[in-house]
Amino acid sequence: MKYKDILQNKEVKSLLKKGNDNLGMLGYTDHSEKHCAIVAKRAGMILKKFGYSEHEIELAEIAGALHDIGNAINRKNHGEYGAILAYSLLEKLDIPLTDRGIIVSAIGNHDESTGGAVDAVSAALILADKTDVRRNRVRNEEKSGFDKHDRVNYAVTNATVKVNVQKRSITLNLQIDEDICTMYEYFEIFLGRMMMCRKAAELLGAKFKLTARSKVL
Repeated sequence: MKYKDILQNKEVKSLLKKGNDNLGMLGYTDHSEKHCAIVAKRAGMILKKFGYSEHEIELAEIAGALHDIGNAINRKNHGEYGAILAYSLLEKLDIPLTDRGIIVSAIGNHDESTGGAVDAVSAALILADKTDVRRNRVRNEEKSGFDKHDRVNYAVTNATVKVNVQKRSITLNLQIDEDICTMYEYFEIFLGRMMMCRKAAELLGAKFKLTARSKVL
């Protein structure tokens, strides 16, 4: 089962849409099917770079595709809710029991408020999710109405994730427009997520690095 097939499942699409709509009403940035596709692909890429098996890569991609379905129930504890929903969905799709356990564990541990990396699949999911920082995740069209989360995402004019196998490093490179958000504000919001990424990278035998530079005018 490929992650793209998972994202085409009607139940998955419905849950992701409802969750994203809910978060939109609450003022959150985009958590749509697009975000999940980016996370799925990036999680797989990270494991592939470090030589993990095709099977583990596939599990990480499926976890990425499903990781935010719990937002359809509530933002708080959405990881845990998502894991419960995912288990039922994966059972219907005849995903083997052991694989189901790995996937739902990754989903249930991906939020920094309650989780942490427990295996390679969960580590890849965390790294992929927390590094999806981009301007077009901001849904508020009025800059005057931006909250701090809108500002830090909108301020990122360029973001890339680089995996260096030889140096065993995963680096998030950011370019930030400090007219919108200062470096201090960025780190104030994202410090917890970046610390989670550091621990996830360590589980993979790697180091997580963050580089941030001001936008060049």
